[in-house]
Amino acid sequence: MDITKTALVIVDLQNDFLHPDGAYGRANQKSEAIAALPARVLPIAKKLREKGGWVVSTQFTLVPGKGGEPFISPHLAKLRPFLTKGDFQPSAWGHQLVDELQPADLNIEKIAYSAFHQTRMEWVLRKAGIDTLIFAGIVTNGGVASTLRAAHVRDFHTILLSDGCAAFRQDVHDGAIADMGTISDVMTCEDALAIL
Repeated sequence: MDITKTALVIVDLQNDFLHPDGAYGRANQKSEAIAALPARVLPIAKKLREKGGWVVSTQFTLVPGKGGEPFISPHLAKLRPFLTKGDFQPSAWGHQLVDELQPADLNIEKIAYSAFHQTRMEWVLRKAGIDTLIFAGIVTNGGVASTLRAAHVRDFHTILLSDGCAAFRQDVHDGAIADMGTISDVMTCEDALAIL
């Protein structure tokens, strides 16, 4: 593995998801497993920066329409009725990668689970010469799984951090890790750090 061609892909670890003042925090949508991720992922981000690798932040985005009202997919509006104007808005505080993991070398706004869907993700990774992606973030069975699978079919080498991801339920997380293990290398944050 050439570290200069390797990126840590931090999926959706944004203030609106994790911070108490963010959209999910205000709605009391919390998870200890998710809250623990920044501290667990930070050493890997630091080591990659040190050795010339990349940090990529994918950021879930609610695109504002007229009057700033966000476009929200019907399934998401049903699941998360508390989402409102200003949440996950591009360039706003809630949209940003959490402070502990700043700065990212590349930021990718995404409107769907996969960070490859209708984004510049593949283009910037290819321009940067990146061929290996180490995945962390939320949720394991959603944004992480969809983005990792999209990377796999595009012939990127993928590594999934089993304890660098989380979901709102442990059984859902465990099932997703097992499922992705059929197409990706899977390791703990500690093992990945040792390799780096």
